[in-house]
Amino acid sequence: MSFKLTRLFRFLVLRPPPIAFVGIKYPLSISLSSDYNCCNKPLSITTSVMGDSSLSAPLLVLCGKTSAEKELARSLKDNSNLKLPETPLISVMLHSEIDKPVEEDQFQIDLFLRSLSTTRFGRLLLWSPLLSSTHDVVSHNFSELPIGAVCVADFQSKGRGRSKNVWESPKGCLLFSFTMQMEDGRIVPLVQYVASLSMTEAIKDICVRNGLPNIDVRIKWPNDLYLNGLKVGGILCTSTYRSKKFNVSAGIGLNVDNKKPTTCLNSVLQELTSTSFQIRKEELLATFFNKFETLFDLFISEGFKPLEDLYYKTWLHSGQRVIVQEKEKDDDQLTEIVATIQGLTSSGYLLAVDESGQMCELHPDGNSFDFFKGLVKRKMS
Repeated sequence: MSFKLTRLFRFLVLRPPPIAFVGIKYPLSISLSSDYNCCNKPLSITTSVMGDSSLSAPLLVLCGKTSAEKELARSLKDNSNLKLPETPLISVMLHSEIDKPVEEDQFQIDLFLRSLSTTRFGRLLLWSPLLSSTHDVVSHNFSELPIGAVCVADFQSKGRGRSKNVWESPKGCLLFSFTMQMEDGRIVPLVQYVASLSMTEAIKDICVRNGLPNIDVRIKWPNDLYLNGLKVGGILCTSTYRSKKFNVSAGIGLNVDNKKPTTCLNSVLQELTSTSFQIRKEELLATFFNKFETLFDLFISEGFKPLEDLYYKTWLHSGQRVIVQEKEKDDDQLTEIVATIQGLTSSGYLLAVDESGQMCELHPDGNSFDFFKGLVKRKMS
């Protein structure tokens, strides 16, 4: 990801980062996913659900926290409302209809629901052992699902990342997408920061509750999660505008329990403590929603300002010096400008000061931001 350098007097009147509106093919420019790739090889998995490998259609298991959500799950199943792009057939069943024990490495729905204490988020759950993409499920069925509905998959075969990168998702990763709705388009691009912060806070909360050392997961702007200098997760947010509201589909992938090819939460946890405690994906997802609902409500009522201090304590960039490579007008020659990151602007871009003392705003343009080398540069072809 590279940036264009914009002087302070210009960015004061800039519009918010563009949104992906209905009928327009481009995604949220500032809210694209991490290109997090936790496996070097493509997946080759045969769908096998509760011992049945004969299923040719994707399976979705529906369940709810209370009787109201359970009734909605039944209605979705009975009315065959759920669809997937490029998939004519979906197999849908209720959690109560599963007559075989769920395998140990599959998502434990009951554990998740017991740990959940929200009033909106996560209360209707769609789970699948194998999907092309959880994001496709929630975005394609947004109008059929309640706000806060979540889709979880044990594996993804066609997960989406930034710049059309493939998001490969092997066993041990927490993979989910959920729905939310917003009215103020100016703050829609900032919601990915709330999601990132909610996940890091959820990890901290689990460690504190269990008397464990903190697993220091940090945020790499705008949408990656890093642990010990290695990427372990990322965020994807897309939006459509309908009936004066922004329908936002948010997806998160996080490596909880897969040691290869880099690292994962439980590997680092084992290095920090002698206990045998393992973070469970189900408990982490529930804790994430418990945190997110609180932070999201604060964000909607007061904006991102009340969350800034906590965000800056969690991200990797305060005081970071970067070299901005910028093309001169009508010239292919690159000019390098050194700038120091100060924080975020009101529209969610990076705020920096250059060597002459002038304030700058750094915008993403779809290229690469190598913050470990302190270089903002164009992606090489």
